Amino acid sequence: MSKKPNPQKWAEGSVGLSKKDMFIRQLIYNGILIAVCLAVLYPVLWVVKMALTPNAAAGLGDSASSVGFTLDNFRHVIFNQDQDGNWLFFHQLKNSVVVALITTALGVMLACTAAYGFARLNFVGREMGLQAFLVTQMFPGVVMTIPLYILLGKLGLLDSIMGLVLVYSVSALPFCVWNLKGYFDTIPKDLEEAAVMDGASRFTTFTTIILPLARPAIAITALFSFMTAWNEFILAATLMNKEMAYTLPVALKQYVGAQSASYGYFAAGAILVSIPIMALFFALQKHLVGGLTAGGVKG
Repeated sequence: MSKKPNPQKWAEGSVGLSKKDMFIRQLIYNGILIAVCLAVLYPVLWVVKMALTPNAAAGLGDSASSVGFTLDNFRHVIFNQDQDGNWLFFHQLKNSVVVALITTALGVMLACTAAYGFARLNFVGREMGLQAFLVTQMFPGVVMTIPLYILLGKLGLLDSIMGLVLVYSVSALPFCVWNLKGYFDTIPKDLEEAAVMDGASRFTTFTTIILPLARPAIAITALFSFMTAWNEFILAATLMNKEMAYTLPVALKQYVGAQSASYGYFAAGAILVSIPIMALFFALQKHLVGGLTAGGVKG
């Protein structure tokens, strides 16, 4: 018979290592972590290098190492104007911010109410509705591009912020509903039943008990909705035909064409576009980490 592993013996053996062996083990672990971090950060650092290199030399690779750094790429992207003298970056940034914020607010509101209904209410078609949400996630968003274009054209919502918001909200809704529904299922029903016994209505229990307890899941849902609207390119490029109506991802595509590519401008724009997402991650990281351990009830 094989001997069963003895965790206590392993722990004692690990504690009994000499300082030299512990140092070597720690050095190996740190070396592996540093190598992984460098592999992950290398593409990001390369983009930063191209953004700070003059546009004419940004795509030359190693031969651009002798060229000095400059901020001209950022100036060109930020202060770029069209033929009529309109400040394109300001309008495109405004479009992206408005679309992302409205999509996030609308998506979170619809997802919270729908997920609560699926988690707490028993009604005809409940299981079919949840499965229908899953079925919609089986198809890539590109498949819906032409039907959405025709539908928005008939509604007069092409080149419209509201049309793009409706498309993004519907696209993100299935994931958001399933994400929140799974979290609502972990919240004990006893809390709501106790509130009902005290005279609270269904709406009161939802707003004062469920939503505060589900704050980490709502933060993740809001982040997903915001990223969906902020980073999406294909639908925005298809539904928006006017340069003043572009969002930032569509505006970036203009710097990389079939015949020529302005890598310096593209890299500078990519960094500017990524700043709000990074700021949002830092702002929500407390709730994102809390979502891993939340859900317990203190007695």
